[in-house]
Amino acid sequence: MALPNTHYGAAAIAALLEKKCRLFFAGIGGISMCSLAWIAHLRGHEVAGYDRTPSDITRALAHDGITVYYDADEAHVSGIDALIYTVAMPETNPEYAAAKAAGIPCISRADFLGYIMTSYRRRIGVSGMHGKSTTTSMLERIYTEAGRDPVVSCGATMKDVGTPYRIGRGTDFIFEACEYMDSFLDFYPTTAIILNIEMDHVDYFHSMRQITDSFGEFIAKTEPDGIAVLNVADENVAEAAKDYKGRAVTFGVGRPDADYNAANLTFERACARFDLQLRGVTVTHIEMNVPGEHIVPDATAAAAAAIENGVAPSDVARALALFGGAERRLENCGKSARGADVYSDYAHHPTEIRATLRTVSEMGYRHVFCVFQPHTCSRTWGLCEEFAGALASGNLETLSLAEIYPARETNVWGVTSAGLARRTEALGQKTFSFPSFDQIINYLSGIAEEGDMILVMGAGDIGTIVKNLLA
Repeated sequence: MALPNTHYGAAAIAALLEKKCRLFFAGIGGISMCSLAWIAHLRGHEVAGYDRTPSDITRALAHDGITVYYDADEAHVSGIDALIYTVAMPETNPEYAAAKAAGIPCISRADFLGYIMTSYRRRIGVSGMHGKSTTTSMLERIYTEAGRDPVVSCGATMKDVGTPYRIGRGTDFIFEACEYMDSFLDFYPTTAIILNIEMDHVDYFHSMRQITDSFGEFIAKTEPDGIAVLNVADENVAEAAKDYKGRAVTFGVGRPDADYNAANLTFERACARFDLQLRGVTVTHIEMNVPGEHIVPDATAAAAAAIENGVAPSDVARALALFGGAERRLENCGKSARGADVYSDYAHHPTEIRATLRTVSEMGYRHVFCVFQPHTCSRTWGLCEEFAGALASGNLETLSLAEIYPARETNVWGVTSAGLARRTEALGQKTFSFPSFDQIINYLSGIAEEGDMILVMGAGDIGTIVKNLLA
């Protein structure tokens, strides 16, 4: 069971942390927690934290003078002034439980991030069910190339930076705005990007009305002087923004009715080329060097937000041509022992899976061998038919399913990867269900050859097998 978000608000947290404090981050190695720990450290606070296992992130934090523990112990929070936690942390975590029992303020990650961002003049929040990390990474590259020296908090490692955060000295704060448990309602955007809206996180959101209402609240947080950057092609986005009182700017692909339109779209080696039009007038030409039709709306949204905040179109074009992508977003990781190209991708929702498999189908490989790990039991159960259809849409040589990654959940639904495999088989996709990563590695290593692709897909811990597949 996930912990709830707190809602102290920026002013209350600022009052709590008006002096230099001892802060403890429970889940410090998380992709979106580490940036907050680092910023707090730079601000002069004494920072320590806990995470379950060592990683490149925790080692980098330790190298920079932040104490990281790998064993959870209530003694670690003795004498601290506040504990910052991720909602994925169980309430039985000894440090969280001890802090609560001692009356130490416990602040959720989203609440703390909201406090951090209020120090910056312009705050661009990237929201939507898909594409947030990619769009945030694009904005980092755009703002850096434009000399704006931004601060960025991303939900994935940005390949152009090498970390999921960038600590600049400028006045722009670019952040990924996660909708899960309404975390983004603790943020303070001056520009809110809404990439797309559809059903997800069925353990928290129980209807599309609940979701669009939440996004509507997020958009409204930019009022009265802010900007909402809205996907003109998404009816749910329109519903969320219907009562918005600020300045709305739309974007789309092949949509002359949008303020920012990606027109004359072509592809070279699966990489998009298009003219960026502003209200019907071409302002620059964009040439992407990462593959995929699905990233064109992301690039258009990033361009719209940047230009509306004073970045020159020429800087946008130059930056997107140099953009290297985000980690585990159709990332080419190297070759297997038998010469197959090994790719890693974070797709974990049916819409994302379809988009990734559509791009892969255009990349010219002889055979594509895909392994997918479903993420959370509730999502797998709630969207089971959609998952089966998406996974069967890619004309894969074989599909291998790992066991479901439960994350914060107990499997009360009784859903299994074997059951999902039966559904994809019924749709004509040759599928295997493997109970262990070792079996997946042995199978793929023995069958994929030069001219083939191995695609490792999912949001759990499936990415850890990539290094075992490489030569």
